[in-house]
Amino acid sequence: MTGPAPRLEVERVSKRFGPTAALDEVGLTVAPGQVHAVVGENGAGKSTLMKILSGAVTPDAGAMRLDGEPYRPRTPLEALARGVAMVYQELSLAPHLTVAENIVLGIEPSRAGFVRRAEGRAAAAAALARLGAREIDLDARAGSLSVAAQQMVELARALARPGVRVLILDEPTSSLAEDDVRRLFATVRALRARGLSMLYISHVLEEVQALADTLTVLRDGRAVWGGAAQSAARDEIVRLMAGRRVDCLFPRSAHTPGEVVLELDGVGGAAKPVSASLALQRGEVVGIGGLVGAGRTELLRAVFGLDPVRRGTIRVAAWPGWAPPRKRLAHGVGLLSEDRKGEGLALAMPLADNATLSRLEGLGPAGFVLPRRQHAAAARWIDRLGIKCRDSRQSVGELSGGNQQKVALARLLHHDVDVFLLDEPTRGIDVGSKAEIYRLIDALALAGKAVLLVTSSLPELLGVCDRVAIMHRGRLGPLRAPEGLTEHALLMEAMGVAGG
Repeated sequence: MTGPAPRLEVERVSKRFGPTAALDEVGLTVAPGQVHAVVGENGAGKSTLMKILSGAVTPDAGAMRLDGEPYRPRTPLEALARGVAMVYQELSLAPHLTVAENIVLGIEPSRAGFVRRAEGRAAAAAALARLGAREIDLDARAGSLSVAAQQMVELARALARPGVRVLILDEPTSSLAEDDVRRLFATVRALRARGLSMLYISHVLEEVQALADTLTVLRDGRAVWGGAAQSAARDEIVRLMAGRRVDCLFPRSAHTPGEVVLELDGVGGAAKPVSASLALQRGEVVGIGGLVGAGRTELLRAVFGLDPVRRGTIRVAAWPGWAPPRKRLAHGVGLLSEDRKGEGLALAMPLADNATLSRLEGLGPAGFVLPRRQHAAAARWIDRLGIKCRDSRQSVGELSGGNQQKVALARLLHHDVDVFLLDEPTRGIDVGSKAEIYRLIDALALAGKAVLLVTSSLPELLGVCDRVAIMHRGRLGPLRAPEGLTEHALLMEAMGVAGG
């Protein structure tokens, strides 16, 4: 007996960008009603492959077939017309339009040049119902929705296209809380049961093995392994992705805390945080966990001066009170934003500018910047952090997510800050890059720097930090040593369940 004919076949697909081989004879097969995961380190070729499948990039060589027919889309619209839709990690809704308008955007029912709004609303409602998301208000502005609800609208928009046969999901859980992840998984399983084929890109191997039927591992533009998702041990998948063993993911040395460099007492913002108190010392890593929306990001932004402080006190070393970012940098405080593309980096500018712009002193005489010195300074951070790039003149937008994150960290290191405010520093990056960032955090603490780390990863919270606290509905709990704490107990505390 033979199984069903493949829904999507990719054979020996290659793509070069100048001297760089982004894909080198990659192949994979996806059956109807199957979830096929694609994993690999940042820069392995996942994004290029998905852009080819969705029509955004044209391959140099190779063949693709969709339900047995040749498939080579030249544009995303052509891919959609053939039944292949993609939901990107960076959500692309029009925030000023309603939910219904976003879902039918580009396929609005019309007659004689007039949009038939009632039919459009009905189509939008049907798409949300297919996802089990009837509670989302069709008339709400998309920009007013939570991230999880916006993602459901993105999915509904993809499924509203007629004849969708293949759905590509790029890091769909990167900004979701635990409950939202479970709901997304239930949605994916329901779509699979209806015969939809899905390609699922994720750095979270626990998700991949819980959800996917089959798996392809990419490394340096080549497919180095493929098979049933459950047939390879997680450690082996990591080795295949990295090309080496990542033996110690969480290197935590014995740190020696020193003087207090950041002290918060009852700090509250315009809405969040409600109340936060802590004392951060030199030579330690303090972690803050909690659900998305608990107020963790708002706390870091308030400390750095991006958000207002309505009550409570902040003291940075000898400087009391709220201060704007320019002064916070002068005080030795640096922030790594959770949104590296939206506000953490200037994507169109070269790596050298991104790494050095906050501190140009010493890069030239009398306030001038000599390009030679600037690029030499950036080259030191490229070497120290292992940033994969052509050189310091390459634009940051061309780098993989993990390397972009390293550039954002390089700016804080170049500025030589004493207090590192790190907001989700490993979100959306591969296992190898995570291990490198964990080693850097450990080295910073050993060098006497202070690190305040916000993370949604409970293993990261327990594995990297010297003390941890949970934020729930804007209120920060007490700091505790991680020894004796469990992921389950921390999750229950984040959800506000007593006795978890």
